[in-house]
Formats: sequence, C-alpha cells, structure tokens
Amino acid sequence: MKLKSRRIILVLMALVGVAAWVLVNPASYETVLTQAEDEGVDYAAEAVTEVNPDAPLATEILEKLEVKGRAPKTGYSREEFYKNWPTVDGCSLRQRIIKREFGDTAVLDGCNVVAGEFDEPYTGEHRVFTEKSQISKIQIDHVVALSDAWQKGAQYMEKEVRYKIATDPLNLLAVDGPANEQKSDGDAATWLPTNKKFRCQYVARQVSVKYKYALWVTDAEKEAMANVLINCPQEPAIGV
Repeated sequence: MKLKSRRIILVLMALVGVAAWVLVNPASYETVLTQAEDEGVDYAAEAVTEVNPDAPLATEILEKLEVKGRAPKTGYSREEFYKNWPTVDGCSLRQRIIKREFGDTAVLDGCNVVAGEFDEPYTGEHRVFTEKSQISKIQIDHVVALSDAWQKGAQYMEKEVRYKIATDPLNLLAVDGPANEQKSDGDAATWLPTNKKFRCQYVARQVSVKYKYALWVTDAEKEAMANVLINCPQEPAIGV
C-alpha cells in the first residue's frame, strides 16, 4: 500500500508540475522547429520508444551491417562528437531523456526533472527519486559508445554526422551510473546489461543506431549480438 500511495502522490505532483509548465510555456510540448532540428537532428525523444508494427526485425538489420576490424582509436575525444548537451525548446536534452524514461511519474521544475520513478534498464531495479540531488546521479548513456562509434566508421564522417550520433535520442538512455561506468566504451562482445530481460532491446537499439549511421561491427560483436537475438527472433529494430 505504501508503494501504491507513493506512486499516486508522485503522479499528482507530476500533473501539477506539468500544468504549471504548460501555463508558463504553452508551446513547450508542441512539435516546433528548433535550431537543432534545423541541423537535421530528430529530437522527438518520445518517439524512439514506440514500436513500429512495420519495422524490420533486428536480426534482419544486423545482417545488413558491414563487418570489419576495429580501426585505431587515434584522435578520439568526445569533443569530436559534441561538447555539451544541446538545448531543445529551451530544455536540456539530458532532462528530456530523463523525462522520457520517467514517463507520467516525472515531476518537473521548469525544464528540470526533480522527482519520479522508472525501471532502470541495465540493472532491472525499480528506482524511486524524491529529490533533485538523487536525479543528478543518473547518467545518460550512449548505447553505441562514442569511442566505439569512432573506431567503427565515425572518424571518417563529417563532424555534423558525429554530432547527430552523440545527440540522437535513439542512442541515449537514462541509466544507473555504476552500470554505465562498468560498460565504459564496450560493445556487445565485451559488455551486456546484467538485466537479461533488457538485452534484446539493448542489442536491437545498438543494431538500429549502427544501421542508421552506417557504422560497422566486428566479427565478435556481430556474433554476440546474434547470440542475444536468437532468444528473441521477433525483436523489432527501433527507429528504422
């Protein structure tokens, strides 16, 4: 009963927060063109979690990826992709991704998510946040790590394309900090979420990002991805 009551309170707080924000900025949740969107980045963060019934299967997309060896890491830095989270309709992309993951439980203070709850994907644990300081510990993970992308094609692309890889909501998840740090810049051959129930979605998202931006996979990586997807052959690709 305590958990149910807490959820009800969080939802009510979320509704009040959203209502207040919309009154101050009624266009905040409309689809509008921003400078970032003009640069060709799709910031419809909510859309990437929706399943397209006509989407190809992740296994089909995996077979379309080029298989090559890892290129040298020479010259890599995060600034080769981006410097800071972009602002979208006046709100940081980081906050938008957290709001996407918290869903209806997100309590807003302006653009900032200050409370809420979600099922953390990498550990599978249900996390409840009641203070802004707690939320600051959430990390936004690049599902395809930027270093991995760099070594599998991105270093040969225009900087504008690398910027899209780094800021595309398809490639971003709000996750547990320690789990993200454990992953580091690993690919599917070296790291998978301890939450086995999420592995199919995780690999499907990696495959989708790599296909969207023409990044390749190594032999070991492709084998690891295929070993995960063999358990969920109907897993759809995302945003493809």
